[in-house]
Amino acid sequence: MYLEKINSPEDVKKLSIDEMKDLSTEIREVLLKKLSEHGGHIGPNLGIVELTIALHYVFNSPKDKIVYDVSHQSYIHKMLTGRKEAFINSEKYDEVSGYSNPEESEHDFFNIGHTSTSISLACGLAKARDVKDETDNVIAIIGDGSLSGGEAYEGLNNAAETGTNMIIIVNDNDMSIAENHGGLYKNLKELRDTEGKSECNFFKAMGLDYHYVKDGHDLEQLIGVFNKVKDTKQPVVVHIHTVKGKGFKFAEKNKEQWHWGMPFVLETGASKVSMGSAENYGNLTGEYLLDYMKRDPKVVAITSGTPAVFGFWKERRNEAGRQFVDVGIAEEHAVALASGIAANGGNPVYGVYSTFLQRTYDQLSQDLCINNNPAVLLVFAASVYGMNDVTHLGLYDIGMMSNIPNMVYLAPTCKEEYFAMLKWAMIQKDHPVAIRVPAMGVIESGVVDNTDYSKLNKYEVTKAGKDVAVIALGDFYQLGQSVTEKLSQENGINATLINPKYITGIDEELLEGLKKEHKLVITLEDGILDGGFGEKIARYYGASDMKVLNYGIKKELLDRYVPDELMKKNRLTDVQIVEDIMNIIK
Repeated sequence: MYLEKINSPEDVKKLSIDEMKDLSTEIREVLLKKLSEHGGHIGPNLGIVELTIALHYVFNSPKDKIVYDVSHQSYIHKMLTGRKEAFINSEKYDEVSGYSNPEESEHDFFNIGHTSTSISLACGLAKARDVKDETDNVIAIIGDGSLSGGEAYEGLNNAAETGTNMIIIVNDNDMSIAENHGGLYKNLKELRDTEGKSECNFFKAMGLDYHYVKDGHDLEQLIGVFNKVKDTKQPVVVHIHTVKGKGFKFAEKNKEQWHWGMPFVLETGASKVSMGSAENYGNLTGEYLLDYMKRDPKVVAITSGTPAVFGFWKERRNEAGRQFVDVGIAEEHAVALASGIAANGGNPVYGVYSTFLQRTYDQLSQDLCINNNPAVLLVFAASVYGMNDVTHLGLYDIGMMSNIPNMVYLAPTCKEEYFAMLKWAMIQKDHPVAIRVPAMGVIESGVVDNTDYSKLNKYEVTKAGKDVAVIALGDFYQLGQSVTEKLSQENGINATLINPKYITGIDEELLEGLKKEHKLVITLEDGILDGGFGEKIARYYGASDMKVLNYGIKKELLDRYVPDELMKKNRLTDVQIVEDIMNIIK
């Protein structure tokens, strides 16, 4: 087995072409075994095997610096740079992350998990190299739709005028997560169809040298072109045509489904994780919006490269037709697009993961909220129980969004509230409205939500009591229920329970009324405490005798944490909260 003998890129350089071909086969087998048992990014890594081997055969990492865009396709790079045991040995599967990580290896230069960043980061490495009068190669690898992001254009624009060594590898598999969208990809297709010879060439138009590789799985072609551009004195694009999911028939046939996946059966492709018949908010939202579209032709559903987040599988996208827009991986544009649609009488709904919405602060503030346009944003995986890689945390949305004037940010606790909020948000014309989609499963209260959401910042007292008031936001409402029940059953305290519903404002009338029979207010929020919801409540009571305890997550960068352990660490269990309450009451 060749892979077992690869401890660094130097070992790759000792192989013949035939041996590297055998290594490619071994790597795919190892990849599929781990992915079938552990899950992860499947298609992106299967499609870049030969490209990565050729890179390490020709270039001299880490002296030559390789930057992977998103870095979800860096598994093979990790195997060849001393981390193969994390792929071969099941007991060590979790010893490496799913993204590049400088703490793991000198061959990685950045923690990266969002798209369109590699060229800009590589430009920075190249500039530092130049001012130090060094001569190494700097290589940015970009693909899987990342060229559609604005930062990629900015990086290309800067790279084009550097007049120095800068190698940009465009891994063109004609896919993002779903299909690619945008005018640039029409030119990439034209370049593929003409084997790089079309006179219309986006990269040459920017002033970049250009090379095309027809078969990105042919090691001879790859090594040949890499040797040509190695030590170049000019910025250059190497455009390589690859097949996403290469070597695994299920991933080649259904590229969108196999971009990322949970553990699966190798022989059949069937998931090992039973989803049962449980409802999920993504599917329910897509179903709701598609039905709404049939009644209102002005509704436009928007995604930035992740259509499945709100249930727009390919069949639904086709059915929605022009009322569905995938802008590619361009979240900033998506927010501004939604504002423009709303400004001209349309009814936009943008579905997005919380972690990717972090890129849009300026557009939320400037393009949307200053103009007070009634766009609807559905924020998914904004929770301790969402994604947990350090590059994909969804915990920062409350502090980011709830402090922008004109924004109305809502936090439903159940299915009934979610759809009541969504219905109101799509009808009203007074505000931009965001909804923090519940992330802990679909919970039905069995109670119709008749709230008039146009009366902003009115909290709901769901259980009246005294002495202690628990204000439990969104997904943590059920935790609030457990706390009040425990206080009653174990300590004889009849606490008040409040569902605030609104993240962006406080109910001063209700908070003032609590002063009469309450000594302590507890806030629970599924996000970072600093700048969060609870601090608004604490600030309101600052000059009074009311004691306030804020519960949420300590501000820190977390990586691959276990949610229940994080909850305990932040004293977010009903036992710990009740213990804190009793210590204060006593």
